[in-house]
Amino acid sequence: MEDEAIVELYLVRDESAISHTAQKYGRKLKALAKRITEDDFAADECENDTYMKAWNSIPPHEPRTYLFAFLAHITRHIALNLCEKNHAQKRQGAFVDLGDELDSCIAAPDSTESVVDDIVLKESLNKFLGTLDEEKRNIFLRRYFFFDDIETISGSFGYSQSKIKSLLMRLRGKLREQLESDGILP
Repeated sequence: MEDEAIVELYLVRDESAISHTAQKYGRKLKALAKRITEDDFAADECENDTYMKAWNSIPPHEPRTYLFAFLAHITRHIALNLCEKNHAQKRQGAFVDLGDELDSCIAAPDSTESVVDDIVLKESLNKFLGTLDEEKRNIFLRRYFFFDDIETISGSFGYSQSKIKSLLMRLRGKLREQLESDGILP
């Protein structure tokens, strides 16, 4: 079923929207949650919570042309919040490592000198992503939004792991430049 038709089912409050969503995107959403939580049970919980949150968010949102991105955003936040809530070191490992990679670009949110208005940061990130060609943007998002490891990304794009690492390092440098030019970083 096409995304527009699924969103229509949500809009008319037809419960079959959830089963169609699960059928089309369930595996991808669960895989995203599992990469973050590193736990099958938690990933199932995140996937189910995503459907509930989508049910409650559509309407007012109408993600007809970006349903998967909408759902992935919800899943990602639910999984990150679950990890934060659990405070289990092994479950936080997946995104702590990525946070270390981005530290040179985006300072920690609890740092008083680096507290930034979320809207300004979002605009700056969107501007940065808009400057990248599709392949670089996809590699960046696969690493820092979907939490894919370097090996998975290199396999998907047909590049060596060292090339992916190198590309990501250059992209982080460009992101830092963008954030500096927008006045977000000194």
